[in-house]
Amino acid sequence: MARLADIDGNPVAERYELTACLQCGRCTGGCPVGLRSPLNSRRLLYEAVVREDGDALVARDEVWDCTACRTCSDRCPRELDPAAVIREIRTLKIEGGRIPTTAMDALESTLKHGNPWGRSRRRRTQWAEGLPVPSVEDGQESDRLWFVGCTPAYDPRCQAMARALARLFHAAGYAYTTLGTEEVCCGSEVLRLGELGLFEELLETNREALQGLEIREVVTTSPHCLTAFRTDYGLEIPVRHASQAVADLLDAGRLPLVRQAPLRVAFHDPCYLGRQSGVYDAPRRVLAAVPGVELVEFDRCRERSLCCEGGGGRMWLEGLGEGERNAQRRVRDAADLGVDAVVTACPFCLLTLEDARKTTGLEDTLEIVDLAELAARALDDPADGPGEEERS
Repeated sequence: MARLADIDGNPVAERYELTACLQCGRCTGGCPVGLRSPLNSRRLLYEAVVREDGDALVARDEVWDCTACRTCSDRCPRELDPAAVIREIRTLKIEGGRIPTTAMDALESTLKHGNPWGRSRRRRTQWAEGLPVPSVEDGQESDRLWFVGCTPAYDPRCQAMARALARLFHAAGYAYTTLGTEEVCCGSEVLRLGELGLFEELLETNREALQGLEIREVVTTSPHCLTAFRTDYGLEIPVRHASQAVADLLDAGRLPLVRQAPLRVAFHDPCYLGRQSGVYDAPRRVLAAVPGVELVEFDRCRERSLCCEGGGGRMWLEGLGEGERNAQRRVRDAADLGVDAVVTACPFCLLTLEDARKTTGLEDTLEIVDLAELAARALDDPADGPGEEERS
Protein backbone atom coordinates (compact mmCIF):
# COMPACT_ATOMS: atom_id res chain seq x y z
CA MET A 1 0.00 0.00 0.00
CA ALA A 2 1.54 3.32 -1.12
CA ARG A 3 1.28 5.76 1.75
CA LEU A 4 1.00 9.49 1.21
CA ALA A 5 3.56 10.76 3.71
CA ASP A 6 6.08 13.52 4.00
CA ILE A 7 9.79 13.01 4.63
CA ASP A 8 9.20 12.62 8.38
CA GLY A 9 6.69 9.82 7.89
CA ASN A 10 3.64 11.87 8.88
CA PRO A 11 0.50 11.20 6.80
CA VAL A 12 -0.42 13.97 4.40
CA ALA A 13 -3.91 14.21 5.90
CA GLU A 14 -2.33 15.02 9.26
CA ARG A 15 0.42 17.23 7.93
CA TYR A 16 -1.98 19.43 5.99
CA GLU A 17 -4.86 19.19 8.49
CA LEU A 18 -7.14 17.82 5.80
CA THR A 19 -9.75 16.64 8.27
CA ALA A 20 -10.73 20.32 8.47
CA CYS A 21 -11.79 20.25 4.81
CA LEU A 22 -15.44 21.29 4.41
CA GLN A 23 -15.73 19.67 0.98
CA CYS A 24 -17.28 22.96 -0.14
CA GLY A 25 -15.72 22.71 -3.59
CA ARG A 26 -14.36 26.26 -3.75
CA CYS A 27 -10.94 24.87 -4.64
CA THR A 28 -12.28 22.92 -7.59
CA GLY A 29 -14.62 25.71 -8.64
CA GLY A 30 -11.75 28.18 -8.89
CA CYS A 31 -9.29 25.86 -10.64
CA PRO A 32 -8.23 27.49 -13.94
CA VAL A 33 -7.94 24.11 -15.69
CA GLY A 34 -10.97 22.52 -14.01
CA LEU A 35 -13.34 23.25 -16.89
CA ARG A 36 -11.34 21.19 -19.36
CA SER A 37 -9.47 18.73 -17.16
CA PRO A 38 -10.54 15.86 -14.87
CA LEU A 39 -8.39 17.44 -12.13
CA ASN A 40 -10.58 17.81 -9.01
CA SER A 41 -8.74 19.01 -5.92
CA ARG A 42 -11.78 18.56 -3.63
CA ARG A 43 -11.96 14.88 -4.55
CA LEU A 44 -8.21 14.43 -4.07
CA LEU A 45 -8.40 15.89 -0.56
CA TYR A 46 -11.35 13.65 0.28
CA GLU A 47 -9.52 10.54 -0.83
CA ALA A 48 -6.36 11.58 1.02
CA VAL A 49 -8.38 11.80 4.26
CA VAL A 50 -10.62 8.77 3.86
CA ARG A 51 -8.11 6.31 2.38
CA GLU A 52 -4.96 7.59 4.12
CA ASP A 53 -2.92 5.95 1.38
CA GLY A 54 -1.88 6.68 -2.17
CA ASP A 55 -3.19 3.61 -3.97
CA ALA A 56 -6.08 5.46 -5.59
CA LEU A 57 -4.38 8.83 -5.83
CA VAL A 58 -1.16 7.61 -7.45
CA ALA A 59 -3.21 6.29 -10.36
CA ARG A 60 -4.62 9.74 -11.12
CA ASP A 61 -2.64 11.15 -14.03
CA GLU A 62 -4.70 14.34 -13.93
CA VAL A 63 -2.47 15.66 -11.14
CA TRP A 64 -0.03 16.53 -13.93
CA ASP A 65 -2.58 19.07 -15.19
CA CYS A 66 -2.05 21.26 -12.12
CA THR A 67 -0.24 24.54 -12.86
CA ALA A 68 0.55 25.18 -9.17
CA CYS A 69 -1.05 28.61 -9.53
CA ARG A 70 -2.41 28.18 -5.97
CA THR A 71 -5.89 29.48 -6.76
CA CYS A 72 -7.30 26.45 -4.93
CA SER A 73 -5.27 27.21 -1.81
CA ASP A 74 -6.12 30.91 -1.92
CA ARG A 75 -9.85 30.18 -2.12
CA CYS A 76 -10.01 27.65 0.73
CA PRO A 77 -12.13 29.05 3.62
CA ARG A 78 -10.21 26.81 6.05
CA GLU A 79 -6.83 28.00 4.70
CA LEU A 80 -5.84 24.49 3.63
CA ASP A 81 -3.30 23.87 0.89
CA PRO A 82 -4.63 21.60 -1.89
CA ALA A 83 -1.75 22.66 -4.16
CA ALA A 84 0.76 21.17 -1.73
CA VAL A 85 -1.22 17.93 -1.53
CA ILE A 86 -1.15 17.65 -5.32
CA ARG A 87 2.61 18.13 -5.19
CA GLU A 88 2.86 15.30 -2.66
CA ILE A 89 0.91 13.01 -5.01
CA ARG A 90 3.27 13.93 -7.83
CA THR A 91 6.22 13.05 -5.60
CA LEU A 92 4.72 9.63 -4.93
CA LYS A 93 4.18 9.08 -8.64
CA ILE A 94 7.80 10.02 -9.38
CA GLU A 95 9.04 7.63 -6.71
CA GLY A 96 7.03 4.92 -8.43
CA GLY A 97 8.43 5.82 -11.85
CA ARG A 98 5.06 7.07 -13.09
CA ILE A 99 6.10 10.36 -14.66
CA PRO A 100 5.59 11.54 -18.25
CA THR A 101 8.67 11.17 -20.43
CA THR A 102 8.84 14.87 -21.28
CA ALA A 103 8.88 15.84 -17.61
CA MET A 104 11.51 13.21 -16.84
CA ASP A 105 13.67 14.59 -19.66
CA ALA A 106 13.42 18.09 -18.17
CA LEU A 107 14.41 16.82 -14.72
CA GLU A 108 17.34 14.81 -16.08
CA SER A 109 18.54 17.82 -18.05
CA THR A 110 18.35 19.96 -14.92
CA LEU A 111 20.46 17.41 -13.06
CA LYS A 112 23.05 17.13 -15.84
CA HIS A 113 23.13 20.61 -17.32
CA GLY A 114 21.64 22.88 -14.66
CA ASN A 115 18.64 23.75 -16.85
CA PRO A 116 15.49 21.90 -18.01
CA TRP A 117 15.92 22.75 -21.69
CA GLY A 118 18.62 20.20 -22.53
CA ARG A 119 21.18 22.88 -23.35
CA SER A 120 24.87 23.02 -22.48
CA ARG A 121 26.02 24.96 -19.42
CA ARG A 122 28.61 26.67 -21.62
CA ARG A 123 25.86 28.24 -23.74
CA ARG A 124 24.04 29.83 -20.81
CA THR A 125 25.48 33.29 -21.51
CA GLN A 126 25.19 33.35 -25.30
CA TRP A 127 22.08 35.52 -24.98
CA ALA A 128 24.30 38.35 -23.66
CA GLU A 129 26.79 38.44 -26.54
CA GLY A 130 27.49 42.03 -27.54
CA LEU A 131 25.97 43.44 -24.36
CA PRO A 132 27.86 44.80 -21.33
CA VAL A 133 26.55 42.19 -18.88
CA PRO A 134 28.89 41.86 -15.86
CA SER A 135 29.65 38.43 -14.45
CA VAL A 136 31.46 37.05 -11.44
CA GLU A 137 33.35 34.85 -13.89
CA ASP A 138 34.95 38.02 -15.24
CA GLY A 139 35.75 39.27 -11.75
CA GLN A 140 32.93 41.84 -11.80
CA GLU A 141 31.37 41.36 -8.40
CA SER A 142 28.55 43.35 -6.81
CA ASP A 143 26.34 43.01 -3.75
CA ARG A 144 23.35 42.82 -6.12
CA LEU A 145 22.79 39.68 -8.19
CA TRP A 146 20.68 39.56 -11.33
CA PHE A 147 19.49 35.95 -11.54
CA VAL A 148 18.74 35.64 -15.25
CA GLY A 149 16.99 32.25 -15.15
CA CYS A 150 16.97 29.24 -17.46
CA THR A 151 14.23 30.17 -19.91
CA PRO A 152 15.41 33.78 -20.54
CA ALA A 153 18.93 32.41 -21.00
CA TYR A 154 18.11 29.60 -23.44
CA ASP A 155 14.78 30.06 -25.20
CA PRO A 156 15.22 32.17 -28.37
CA ARG A 157 12.01 34.13 -27.83
CA CYS A 158 12.70 34.80 -24.16
CA GLN A 159 16.31 35.78 -24.76
CA ALA A 160 14.89 39.02 -26.15
CA MET A 161 13.38 39.89 -22.76
CA ALA A 162 16.75 39.29 -21.06
CA ARG A 163 18.55 41.44 -23.62
CA ALA A 164 16.00 44.22 -23.21
CA LEU A 165 16.39 44.13 -19.45
CA ALA A 166 20.18 44.28 -19.79
CA ARG A 167 19.84 47.40 -21.95
CA LEU A 168 17.55 49.03 -19.39
CA PHE A 169 19.95 48.28 -16.54
CA HIS A 170 22.89 49.59 -18.54
CA ALA A 171 21.09 52.79 -19.53
CA ALA A 172 20.26 53.46 -15.87
CA GLY A 173 23.73 52.69 -14.57
CA TYR A 174 22.25 49.96 -12.40
CA ALA A 175 25.02 48.04 -10.64
CA TYR A 176 24.72 44.26 -10.55
CA THR A 177 26.52 41.08 -11.40
CA THR A 178 25.43 37.73 -12.79
CA LEU A 179 26.64 34.19 -12.19
CA GLY A 180 27.41 33.69 -15.86
CA THR A 181 27.74 30.05 -16.85
CA GLU A 182 27.86 29.14 -13.16
CA GLU A 183 24.15 29.92 -12.81
CA VAL A 184 21.92 26.86 -12.34
CA CYS A 185 18.16 26.42 -12.25
CA CYS A 186 16.36 27.92 -9.25
CA GLY A 187 14.35 24.69 -8.95
CA SER A 188 10.89 26.25 -8.85
CA GLU A 189 9.36 23.90 -11.40
CA VAL A 190 11.44 20.97 -10.15
CA LEU A 191 9.83 21.36 -6.74
CA ARG A 192 6.33 21.75 -8.15
CA LEU A 193 6.79 18.68 -10.31
CA GLY A 194 7.45 16.84 -7.05
CA GLU A 195 11.17 15.99 -7.42
CA LEU A 196 12.20 16.95 -3.89
CA GLY A 197 15.70 15.47 -3.92
CA LEU A 198 16.81 17.40 -7.00
CA PHE A 199 15.24 20.57 -5.64
CA GLU A 200 17.28 20.26 -2.43
CA GLU A 201 20.46 19.97 -4.49
CA LEU A 202 19.64 23.10 -6.48
CA LEU A 203 18.67 24.98 -3.32
CA GLU A 204 22.01 24.20 -1.66
CA THR A 205 23.97 25.08 -4.80
CA ASN A 206 22.30 28.48 -5.12
CA ARG A 207 22.52 29.24 -1.41
CA GLU A 208 26.25 28.54 -1.46
CA ALA A 209 26.69 30.78 -4.50
CA LEU A 210 24.91 33.66 -2.77
CA GLN A 211 26.80 33.22 0.47
CA GLY A 212 30.15 33.02 -1.32
CA LEU A 213 29.55 36.37 -3.02
CA GLU A 214 28.05 38.17 0.00
CA ILE A 215 25.03 39.18 -2.04
CA ARG A 216 22.66 41.61 -0.32
CA GLU A 217 19.90 41.67 -2.94
CA VAL A 218 18.66 39.41 -5.74
CA VAL A 219 16.73 40.57 -8.81
CA THR A 220 15.05 37.90 -10.93
CA THR A 221 13.84 37.97 -14.51
CA SER A 222 11.24 35.29 -13.91
CA PRO A 223 8.44 35.38 -11.32
CA HIS A 224 9.04 31.64 -10.87
CA CYS A 225 12.59 32.32 -9.69
CA LEU A 226 11.19 35.09 -7.48
CA THR A 227 8.77 32.65 -5.84
CA ALA A 228 11.49 30.05 -5.37
CA PHE A 229 13.91 32.42 -3.68
CA ARG A 230 11.28 34.18 -1.58
CA THR A 231 9.06 31.28 -0.59
CA ASP A 232 10.93 28.02 -1.08
CA TYR A 233 14.45 29.09 -0.11
CA GLY A 234 13.46 31.36 2.75
CA LEU A 235 16.32 33.74 1.98
CA GLU A 236 16.96 36.46 4.53
CA ILE A 237 18.08 38.93 1.88
CA PRO A 238 15.62 40.95 -0.25
CA VAL A 239 14.50 39.36 -3.52
CA ARG A 240 12.76 41.47 -6.16
CA HIS A 241 11.35 40.95 -9.60
CA ALA A 242 12.87 42.88 -12.49
CA SER A 243 9.64 44.87 -12.97
CA GLN A 244 10.09 46.27 -9.46
CA ALA A 245 13.68 47.24 -10.17
CA VAL A 246 12.76 48.96 -13.44
CA ALA A 247 9.83 50.76 -11.81
CA ASP A 248 12.11 52.12 -9.07
CA LEU A 249 14.67 53.27 -11.63
CA LEU A 250 11.93 55.12 -13.49
CA ASP A 251 10.65 56.72 -10.28
CA ALA A 252 14.19 57.90 -9.56
CA GLY A 253 14.46 59.49 -13.00
CA ARG A 254 17.33 57.24 -14.06
CA LEU A 255 15.78 55.77 -17.21
CA PRO A 256 15.39 58.05 -20.26
CA LEU A 257 12.19 56.68 -21.77
CA VAL A 258 11.54 59.34 -24.39
CA ARG A 259 10.69 57.57 -27.62
CA GLN A 260 7.03 57.08 -28.42
CA ALA A 261 5.64 53.56 -28.32
CA PRO A 262 2.06 54.17 -29.47
CA LEU A 263 0.26 51.04 -28.36
CA ARG A 264 -3.02 50.16 -26.70
CA VAL A 265 -2.11 47.29 -24.40
CA ALA A 266 -3.58 44.89 -21.86
CA PHE A 267 -1.35 43.62 -19.06
CA HIS A 268 -1.51 39.93 -18.22
CA ASP A 269 -0.70 39.41 -14.51
CA PRO A 270 1.41 36.23 -14.17
CA CYS A 271 0.25 33.95 -11.34
CA TYR A 272 3.69 33.74 -9.78
CA LEU A 273 4.21 37.51 -9.90
CA GLY A 274 0.75 38.65 -8.84
CA ARG A 275 -1.22 36.08 -6.87
CA GLN A 276 1.82 34.40 -5.33
CA SER A 277 4.12 37.39 -4.79
CA GLY A 278 1.71 40.32 -4.54
CA VAL A 279 3.41 42.37 -7.28
CA TYR A 280 0.70 44.20 -9.20
CA ASP A 281 1.57 47.90 -9.26
CA ALA A 282 5.21 47.86 -10.38
CA PRO A 283 4.50 46.59 -13.93
CA ARG A 284 1.74 49.15 -14.31
CA ARG A 285 4.09 51.92 -13.16
CA VAL A 286 6.46 50.89 -15.93
CA LEU A 287 3.67 50.92 -18.52
CA ALA A 288 2.56 54.36 -17.35
CA ALA A 289 6.09 55.68 -17.93
CA VAL A 290 6.35 54.50 -21.54
CA PRO A 291 5.33 57.38 -23.86
CA GLY A 292 2.35 56.57 -26.03
CA VAL A 293 1.18 53.47 -24.15
CA GLU A 294 -2.48 53.20 -23.15
CA LEU A 295 -3.32 50.48 -20.62
CA VAL A 296 -6.64 48.65 -20.86
CA GLU A 297 -7.34 46.14 -18.09
CA PHE A 298 -8.62 42.63 -18.66
CA ASP A 299 -11.86 41.82 -16.85
CA ARG A 300 -9.85 39.14 -15.04
CA CYS A 301 -6.81 41.05 -13.84
CA ARG A 302 -4.64 41.38 -10.73
CA GLU A 303 -5.56 38.69 -8.17
CA ARG A 304 -8.28 37.39 -10.52
CA SER A 305 -5.92 37.00 -13.47
CA LEU A 306 -6.44 33.96 -15.67
CA CYS A 307 -3.63 31.41 -15.36
CA CYS A 308 -1.87 30.83 -18.69
CA GLU A 309 -1.23 27.14 -17.80
CA GLY A 310 2.55 27.43 -18.03
CA GLY A 311 3.46 26.88 -14.37
CA GLY A 312 3.84 23.79 -12.21
CA GLY A 313 6.06 22.09 -14.79
CA ARG A 314 3.38 22.36 -17.47
CA MET A 315 5.95 23.70 -19.93
CA TRP A 316 7.11 20.07 -20.20
CA LEU A 317 3.73 18.35 -19.86
CA GLU A 318 0.91 18.00 -22.36
CA GLY A 319 -1.77 17.20 -19.76
CA LEU A 320 -5.17 15.55 -20.13
CA GLY A 321 -7.23 18.68 -20.65
CA GLU A 322 -9.26 19.10 -23.82
CA GLY A 323 -10.70 22.14 -25.50
CA GLU A 324 -9.50 25.73 -25.61
CA ARG A 325 -6.48 26.51 -23.47
CA ASN A 326 -6.51 29.46 -21.09
CA ALA A 327 -3.83 31.24 -23.09
CA GLN A 328 -6.03 31.00 -26.17
CA ARG A 329 -8.95 32.41 -24.21
CA ARG A 330 -6.67 35.19 -22.98
CA VAL A 331 -5.62 36.35 -26.44
CA ARG A 332 -9.24 36.19 -27.66
CA ASP A 333 -10.21 38.41 -24.72
CA ALA A 334 -7.44 40.79 -25.77
CA ALA A 335 -8.78 40.87 -29.32
CA ASP A 336 -12.26 41.65 -27.98
CA LEU A 337 -10.78 44.56 -26.02
CA GLY A 338 -9.34 45.94 -29.24
CA VAL A 339 -5.77 46.21 -27.94
CA ASP A 340 -2.65 46.14 -30.07
CA ALA A 341 -0.62 44.01 -27.67
CA VAL A 342 -0.71 41.85 -24.57
CA VAL A 343 2.14 42.72 -22.22
CA THR A 344 3.37 40.32 -19.59
CA ALA A 345 6.39 39.92 -17.31
CA CYS A 346 7.05 36.18 -17.16
CA PRO A 347 8.92 33.97 -19.65
CA PHE A 348 6.39 31.13 -19.37
CA CYS A 349 3.45 33.49 -19.93
CA LEU A 350 5.30 34.99 -22.88
CA LEU A 351 5.71 31.57 -24.50
CA THR A 352 2.17 30.30 -23.88
CA LEU A 353 0.59 33.54 -25.11
CA GLU A 354 2.85 33.61 -28.18
CA ASP A 355 1.76 30.07 -29.02
CA ALA A 356 -1.90 30.97 -28.43
CA ARG A 357 -1.62 33.97 -30.73
CA LYS A 358 -0.53 31.64 -33.52
CA THR A 359 -3.11 28.91 -32.92
CA THR A 360 -5.99 31.42 -32.78
CA GLY A 361 -5.03 33.15 -36.02
CA LEU A 362 -4.20 36.46 -34.35
CA GLU A 363 -0.57 36.69 -35.50
CA ASP A 364 -1.21 39.67 -37.77
CA THR A 365 -3.41 41.66 -35.40
CA LEU A 366 -2.04 41.09 -31.89
CA GLU A 367 1.45 41.38 -30.46
CA ILE A 368 2.75 39.58 -27.38
CA VAL A 369 5.50 41.57 -25.71
CA ASP A 370 7.47 41.45 -22.49
CA LEU A 371 7.38 44.47 -20.20
CA ALA A 372 11.15 45.02 -20.48
CA GLU A 373 11.00 44.79 -24.27
CA LEU A 374 8.32 47.47 -24.41
CA ALA A 375 10.23 49.78 -22.04
CA ALA A 376 13.46 49.30 -24.00
CA ARG A 377 11.73 50.50 -27.17
CA ALA A 378 11.32 53.89 -25.53
CA LEU A 379 14.98 54.36 -24.58
CA ASP A 380 16.56 57.45 -26.09
CA ASP A 381 19.08 55.14 -27.72
CA PRO A 382 18.91 51.46 -26.74
CA ALA A 383 22.59 51.06 -27.58
CA ASP A 384 23.71 53.87 -25.28
CA GLY A 385 24.68 53.25 -21.69
CA PRO A 386 25.24 55.62 -18.79
CA GLY A 387 28.65 56.68 -19.99
CA GLU A 388 31.06 57.52 -17.22
CA GLU A 389 28.48 58.39 -14.57
CA GLU A 390 28.80 56.60 -11.27
CA ARG A 391 26.99 53.31 -10.98
CA SER A 392 25.04 52.47 -7.84
